[in-house]
Amino acid sequence: MAWLYLILAGLGEVVWAIALKQSASFTRFWPSVITVVALLASFYLLTLAFRHIPTGVAYAIWTGIGAVGVALVSFVWMGETLTLMRWASIGLIVLGMIGLKMGGP
Repeated sequence: MAWLYLILAGLGEVVWAIALKQSASFTRFWPSVITVVALLASFYLLTLAFRHIPTGVAYAIWTGIGAVGVALVSFVWMGETLTLMRWASIGLIVLGMIGLKMGGP
């Protein structure tokens, strides 16, 4: 269950980060509400994952899921440019997360 909590926490990070951008510095109501709710949910799920996954591994994977997810959402839905270097960098983050998962008990 801890890994499921961690994955959900990472997806929550994607939601709050995208909603934060859409909130226009908390001047738009619903994106602001989504930001706060997703942030709290993401942090709570991360604390549940911390119970069974080492802190450094869980935090690195949580931020990795957030970074990759926000980058992909930004490319697909927000029209940001996707270059070969950006693809390669996203791939390195994913490889790092896989290495963290496989590198321990």
